[in-house]
Amino acid sequence: MGVVGLVFRCRMVAGTPAPTDEATDVRWLTLDEVSAAMTPAFATRVTDAITDSPKVCAHDGVILLVAAAPT
Repeated sequence: MGVVGLVFRCRMVAGTPAPTDEATDVRWLTLDEVSAAMTPAFATRVTDAITDSPKVCAHDGVILLVAAAPT
């Protein structure tokens, strides 16, 4: 069984960020804060989205196992 995780980079155009049924928390983080707040597998996804370097990665749910070249 595999997991497909998608991260989207976006910007706010109006309103105030707030939790929803799909997102239990909303906050802005620096790259350092992302690394501190998340397991390596998830921090890598967010870092890739922020730095414009999307990759295909394999992980065990916590630890990054393999990162392919940028696509």
